[in-house]
Amino acid sequence: MGNKSAIELWENFKKLNPDTPNNYEVWAFGDTNEMADELVELVIAGTKTATASCHLLYEMEKEPIPLVGLYNIILNGKDEAVAIIKTVSVEVCPFDEVSEEQAYLEGEGDRTLKYWRNVHEAFFRRELEDKKQEFHNKLLIVFERFELVYKKVNA
Repeated sequence: MGNKSAIELWENFKKLNPDTPNNYEVWAFGDTNEMADELVELVIAGTKTATASCHLLYEMEKEPIPLVGLYNIILNGKDEAVAIIKTVSVEVCPFDEVSEEQAYLEGEGDRTLKYWRNVHEAFFRRELEDKKQEFHNKLLIVFERFELVYKKVNA
């Protein structure tokens, strides 16, 4: 938790929400600076209210999957904290069972399931390749719904 802008954003949020617990994660969406910028802008605009990640990577890294109530400080492509989201639900399902509604909530592209599957399959393939694993349609996906609870002024 050494990101200075994340600490500052959290402190500003805590001034307005003093009873909020002090545990949070800090991260950026995607695997490029451009993707991080694009996706956090969708969050700030209220278009993106969900995200999906590969369950296998949590297992391999011995990390727990996100829990309801978890706060996340989201960074842009310059590693600047610009938004705080709170997890409101978590579901685990196979890649090929992600629904139209889930794809829509992700807020990306034309918001269709076809678009979601195309971009997420490519993304998960890149992530898994780095771990010497292969993508398949029954790959478990962690689908997390969230709400934007705070954003940086002028973000």
